[in-house]
This record gives sequence, structure tokens and C-alpha cells, in this order.
Amino acid sequence: MAHSTNAKTTADVTITGRVTDATTNEALAGCSVVLKGTQRGTTTDADGQYRITIPNANNAVLVFGFIGFVSQEVAVSNRTAINVALSSSASELSQVVVIGYGSTTKKDMTGSIKSVKSTDFNRGIINSPEQLIQGKVAGVNVTSASGEPGSSQTITIRGPGGVRTGSTPLFVLDGLPLDNSSTGGVTNPLTFLNPQDIESIDVLKDASATAIYGARGANGVVLITTKKGKSGSASLTLSSSLGISKMARPLPVFTADEFREQVKALGGVLDDKGGSTDWQKEISQTAYTQNHNLSFSGGSDKLTYYGSVGVQNQQGVLKNSQLDRYTGRINATQRMLDDRLTLDVNLNASYTNNQRPPGNSAGSGVTTIGGAISANPTFPAYDSAGDPFQYQGATNPLITLKLEKDITTTNRIVANISPSYKILKNLVYKLNFGIDNSSAVRDQQSLANAVPQQDGRLLSTYTTNRNVLVENYFTYTLTKTNHNLTALLGHSYQNFFVQERNWSINKFPITPVEPIYNPGLGQELTLANNRPTGFALKNELQSFFGRVNYQFNDKYLVTATVRADGSSKFGANNKYGVFPSFSAGWRLSEESFLKSGPFTDLKLRAGWGQTGNQEIPAKITQALFTAQVSNTTSYPLDGSTSYPAGISYTRLANPDIQWEVSSQTDLGLDFAVFKGALSGSVDYFRKVSNKILLEVIPADPVQPASTYWTNVPNMSITNQGVELDLNYRYASLSGFRFDIGGNITFIDNVVRNSPYSVITSGSAQGSGLTSATVNGYINGQPIGTFFLKEFTGFDEKGISTYRDADGDGIVTDKDRIAAGSALPTKQFNINSTLAYKGFDLAINFNGVSGNKVYDNTANASFYKLRLSKGLNSTPEAIQYAQESINNSAPVSTRYLKSGSFFRLNNLALGYNLNPKSIGINRWLNGIRISVTAQNLFVITKYDGYDPEVNTDRAVNGISSFGIDYLSYPKARSVIFGLNLTF
Repeated sequence: MAHSTNAKTTADVTITGRVTDATTNEALAGCSVVLKGTQRGTTTDADGQYRITIPNANNAVLVFGFIGFVSQEVAVSNRTAINVALSSSASELSQVVVIGYGSTTKKDMTGSIKSVKSTDFNRGIINSPEQLIQGKVAGVNVTSASGEPGSSQTITIRGPGGVRTGSTPLFVLDGLPLDNSSTGGVTNPLTFLNPQDIESIDVLKDASATAIYGARGANGVVLITTKKGKSGSASLTLSSSLGISKMARPLPVFTADEFREQVKALGGVLDDKGGSTDWQKEISQTAYTQNHNLSFSGGSDKLTYYGSVGVQNQQGVLKNSQLDRYTGRINATQRMLDDRLTLDVNLNASYTNNQRPPGNSAGSGVTTIGGAISANPTFPAYDSAGDPFQYQGATNPLITLKLEKDITTTNRIVANISPSYKILKNLVYKLNFGIDNSSAVRDQQSLANAVPQQDGRLLSTYTTNRNVLVENYFTYTLTKTNHNLTALLGHSYQNFFVQERNWSINKFPITPVEPIYNPGLGQELTLANNRPTGFALKNELQSFFGRVNYQFNDKYLVTATVRADGSSKFGANNKYGVFPSFSAGWRLSEESFLKSGPFTDLKLRAGWGQTGNQEIPAKITQALFTAQVSNTTSYPLDGSTSYPAGISYTRLANPDIQWEVSSQTDLGLDFAVFKGALSGSVDYFRKVSNKILLEVIPADPVQPASTYWTNVPNMSITNQGVELDLNYRYASLSGFRFDIGGNITFIDNVVRNSPYSVITSGSAQGSGLTSATVNGYINGQPIGTFFLKEFTGFDEKGISTYRDADGDGIVTDKDRIAAGSALPTKQFNINSTLAYKGFDLAINFNGVSGNKVYDNTANASFYKLRLSKGLNSTPEAIQYAQESINNSAPVSTRYLKSGSFFRLNNLALGYNLNPKSIGINRWLNGIRISVTAQNLFVITKYDGYDPEVNTDRAVNGISSFGIDYLSYPKARSVIFGLNLTF
């Protein structure tokens, strides 16, 4: 069977052999056989046989890997025939999991942690890391609230816990905690990271896992680890893809003929210009996305490296919408001084250019979409010359697209260097020095125009974010017989600086030169009427932390953590907060009474811990005052003479405000049966946030400020629920592999002991709606509750009626009720992979239920009164025959709709072509061809663009939930990809 080759020649060597199951001695078909340190490899056939040709090298090593089995490395030496028997690795218990300031194995975890490797990531057009794990982790809800390129992704781990502190977890990139302040027009700060550089994402969910990050762990922690090089031969990978996207679900507004019929039927005024225009089609486009990446890796015994460059050019489905991203990364590891000193270096540089369609101050195309869905469809889009048609009394959305521009360019560099030194055999010191520096420029431009009359204007905003980290920590390990101990002790200092400056230049003349390229053409920049503005903030965090992991006999596990955080945001009396945690695990499968049972893994986990939250504005604990100086008195500027001035306090100091605290309990069970083929976990969690930070109206008449920040006594927000995660893997002797997995989360959220009857948020938008709110924080109800008048129908005149909830005979704001919540009570996801020989198919479904969405778009645009005035609408406007055309549409439950959905989010088909089969294997190690579809369909009762929405309509910083107002439409995409490995 073996093919003999003289090992002393420089020719390639062909190795043959057979791979079997060490327990059953059955052949393993589809097992990978790879030359270590390269991408050169093959797979076994139906009989477990393989053949691989490798360069003749005395130190060559073959790596044998198969799902559900422990990988094995075999030195080739001078052999040409190598047979291997693989042992089952039930549940992949040896899988490495990153836990913060270190790592552990899956079998040794005591906290609730989920690790997602790059092979399991979602595929397609990906802008930020959250999208890679959407639907992959129980208890984690990733909401793609907008279809805009580069838009922010809302990620919540086990529910929101604050009133105005948001729910975004802490992101840590290669050990560097990121500051993701969205300032200066940057829609999603995480778009700087190339998804193809990411090796794994680990989600820390419970307090026993997150407490090592203390103050910033209240909303969970997401650890992102990028790819590293491996020693051995160098490899080069080139990947390219082309994506084609279209608007997935246009709103069903009336066609021109339907519009004519409906306006006449209502007795409205019809301005018919004889056209037939689909305005949504006019403002949208078939969008193309190009993605090209080149990566290289390799190294020697002492030095390993990984590098990459990437380019992504993504068009949005709305015109004038595009995201261009250029990234570069270098990771290197150098070992020296007899391997006592290890130096890790990570450097990422990126440039993004994000053009957004015309919208409100936040961008996102609100103006464009609002104009298109309401525009008269009988108006022609273009005149005889092919230019956007100009008509009196209305605005052509195409003219808005032509005259308005909103562009943000961002440069970001994230780098850290981490030397570690082995002081003693069991004691290692590590320094982590990192810097995250970004600068962004947002230009909002309006071109001067004669018809319609418009002055030229340029508003520019410059933002700088700088985040510097210095950490020092020691790790001690002790292994004796049945005892294993790891102890961690460290100190961390982090400095954050944010600066923003903006100014506008007005009255640009009509000229071919755009203001963005020649601001000197502006004719108005006066300090009296057009004063520049800006701000600067500096915050500091100092922390001391420690952790002890102890194992006895590989079956009794204990972890204890404590972290003390000090923040410059708090006053002198409560600057520091201490956050402890404790967890334990019992590996029942290692007990003698279960050794012979069906379980290959069975572990009980229990944990409790506290984490903190300091997400309050900087400086609010400090006194604020203004100096009153006489307008007629001159004061020297050199400081030689001091003159008293009147001082007026506008805010008193508040040194007693303290950390918001979340306490969390977690009970879990991990299991695997049938030699690890079926595995999963069940978790019960309860997270209670108290000492809630809130901006309130002062009761003290001495307090000069209209509002002040405080910890609300006794108020709490509770999230509790159950998570279930199941995975099944099957591999046949013929080479067919089948994996199916899923998770479901049942979660309840409730606000208790609030001293306020209701805290309102969620400002409505639209004519006649701007003073109304949609959300309310109410005792006994979840966060995200809709607080609305209950719509009951129409009276005899066709005017809306509402329930008199308090029974006083009149309907006022006092009759608003809790009408459901935007938070889903169930989250469910299904993932499956099928593979046979060179083909593989990956499928990802996700969905939620139990939540509602407030359709502010319909509330503002789709009712009879507007249709009768010649503004387009959908059939929703005429669903009530008895409604009068004089009826207004105030905020109410009339526009509150189900937000439940079930989506085929991702479908990817790939084929791995063996270069040998086409005779190019001497210079090419692998070819992969793929086609991926995103957002193929969504099953939902919601009739807006998409039920997965969350337009930010916060009021005074109080978070809003579940509001849909002219949200950027989602896309349906098909992506064709090609990967070449050299």
C-alpha cells in the first residue's frame, strides 16, 4: 500500500495510511490529514484510507482531526506509511475557552461561557463581530435593527439591566477593553474590525465569569481573539466575494392607479400629473458588495506571525448609501531567553468611509424614506431632459438625494504589546500595554439650489477618541497529584479621552465645487451668529483584581474572583466599588457510580457574583458654576491681580453617588451522551440590578439644577430565565457528516420599587406627534413597556375612541395603560451543517416571540386624513370603513403590533475542490467555491419593512425600545465567494 521514496532526496514524499476509531476499530471516513503549519492536506476515503504528498523534511508533522475525536499529531520521520487510531473526545471537552486574563478548557469551566469558533461563524456580508454570532449563543439577542451598511447592532446578554445605561456588553479585543462611544457620526464603532481576522468569540454571560472585569461586566463581556500564526511552512490565502442585494420587503404603498381610485373614493383632492412612479424603487438600487482579503501566516520555532489586508466596498439598498472599509493587521509572537520571555504584538489599522442617505441629524435615510413612501405616485420622477422633476408644493425625493450628502471618514488604530516572563517554573508575570486611537470627521452638506430655493451649507464635526490601557498581573500555577491550582493577581489602569469640535459654514453660492471640498467658498462664518461648539471629556479607571481556580481529582471545581474598581466619574465618598464572585462545578461523569453510564460528560455548575455599572456622564458629581463678571470692568489677563467675581452655582457637588450594582445567580448543567454525539447545557439565571443610576427632578429646593443624578433607593430591575442549548453530531463511514444544534431562551424582565409612577421615553415622530411618548418604565412591568392609550374603535362621527381606564368620564394621558413590551420573552435559534466529501451546507434560523413593535411609520403616514390630502399610503389607511377623513391619529395601541418573527438568516453552500484533480497542486493547496444567501425569508405578522427594529428615540437619555420610524430597509443578499490557499 505504501509508496517508497528515498528520504534523503529533495523530492516530495508521499505518505499513505488508514485512520480508524480507537474504540471500535472502524474506519473514519472524511478525517482531515494536514501537514502541520500549512494548509496542505487531504481527507480519508470511505475505507479510512488517505494519501498525501509533502515536502521532504525531517521535522514534518501530520495532524489528524475528526469531529468528536481528539486530534493527533504524528511525526513523519522517514516513514511513508502511517496508520492512526483516534480516540473519542466526548463533547470536545479539551476545547480552549478564553475567560479573561487567561484561558481554560471547556471541561474545567464553572461559569456560564459560550465559545464560538471561526468555523461556526455566520457567513455573508458581515460588517461587525456581533453579526458573526447572531443565533449562536443562548441568552444573547443580537438585533440588526437597520439594513444600513455599517449600522449599529444591538446586542443584549440576558436582558437589559439599566434605565439609561443601555445594554451593550464590554468588548475586549486581544486583551484590550474597547471604548465604543458612538460619537461624530460613527454608526457602529466595531466596523473597524475585519471579520476574517477573527479566530474566536467567547461570550461571558454570568457574574462569576464577568466579575473579573468588574465595573464594565454588568451587561456581559464579549472576548474577541484574532488569528495567530503557527510554526512550520508559510501559507498564503486569498479570498474574494461579490454580493448582490435588493430591498427585501418594500412597503405595500398604493400604485398610481390604486392611488387615483382611493383618493377619489375618499373625496380628497387628487393632483394627477399622469405619471406612474414607484418611489421606493426610484430611491433604491441593486446594491453590490465587493470583499477582498489577503492573509499570510507561518513562522519558525521561536517566531510566529499572521498578517492580513482587507478591502470591503458595500453599497446600501438606498441610493447615496455606501460603506468602504480598508483594514490591515499584524500579529506576532516571539519567544526568547530559553522560552522564558514571550512577546505578543497585535496591531490593527483601519480606514472607513461611510456615506449615508439624507436623513435627520442622526442620518439613516429618514428624509429619503419618508419622502418616498408619501410621494404622489402620479408624479413623474424625471422630466424630459432626464433630470429629477421639479414641481410646486411638494418635494421630489430624488432632488433631496441630489442636494444632500452625509459622509463620515474614520481612522482607527488599535495596538497592544504583551510581554510575559516566566519568573519561576510556576510563576509568570505579564504586562499588557494597549492603545486604541480613532479620529473621525463627519461632513453634512447641502448644496445651494435655485429651485427649490436652498442655501448651501456645510456642517463639520471632528471627533477624537483615545483609550490607553496599562495592566500588570501575575499568574501562579500549582499541580500536585490530584490538586490543580491557578491564582491570578493584577492591577489595571485605563484612561479615556474624547474630544469633539464642530462648526458650520453657510451661504455657499451655486457652484460646481461642493462645499465639502472647498469650505472657503462659504460666505457666513461669524462668531455672533454661527459660533463653533464642542466638548472634551477625560475619564480614568483604576482596578485591582484577583482570581483563584482550584480543581480536585479533575471533578471538583471552584473559582473565586474579586475586583475593586475606581472611577473618576464618581465623587470622593464612593469612588471605588468592590465586585466579588464565586462559582463551583461538580463533574458527575467522573464519579465511579456514573463511569459506566451513558454520560461521557455530566457537570453541575453554580455561581453567584456582582458586577458594576458606571455609565453616567462625566463630571456630573462635580459642582458646576458660572462666574458673573461686570461688562464694564477690565481685568488683567496675566494673573498679576486677582479680582473677585460673583459666582452662581448651577449644580451642587454630589460626592455620594455610587456604582449601580448587578447581582447574578446562575445554576447550570452541562451534559454529553452517546460518546459525545449529543451534547448541551441548561442554565437558570437571575440578575437583579439595584442602586439604579437615574437623572431626576430634585426635591430639595436648595438644589439649583433642574435635574440631578442619584442612585434611586430600593428600585430594582430583574432579569430571570432559562437557557437550553442542544447540539447533535453524526458522521457516517461513507463520509457524510450532519450537525444540528439550537438554543432557546425564556426570559422575564420586571421593574420593581420605582418611586415614580412612570418614567416615560420613546418620543414619537411625525406631524402632531412630537410631544408624545411611547415607552414607559412602570412598576411590575418589563423594561420596554409600551405606555399608551388603548384604541377601542370609532364613534358615530368616525373619530377615534379610547378606553377610559380610570373611569372618570374623560380620556386623558392618565388613561394610558401598560400594553405589552418590546422585549421578547422567547428567543430561539436553529443551526445545521451537512457535509459530504467536498460539499458542505450551513443553515441558520433565528427568531423571537412575546414582543411588540410600535409602528411609528404607520402612525405618522398611513391614515385616511393624509391620503385624502394627496399623500400616498398603504391599505392600512383604509382598513376601517367607518373612519372619517377628518380623524387624526394620535399615539395609541392602534399602531402597536406583534414583533414576533422567524427568519432564515443565513444559508451557505460550499465546495472544496482538490487542486490535484485539476493538476495545479504544486503551487495551490486548496480551492473553495461558495454561494451564500442572507435574509432569505422572514415569517411575521408585522407589515413594516422588518420586525427586527429599534429606532433610537431616547428621551433625556432614558433608553427607548421597539419603535419603528422610517427604519432603513433590510436587504436580501446573495454572495458568491472564492478562496485560494497557496
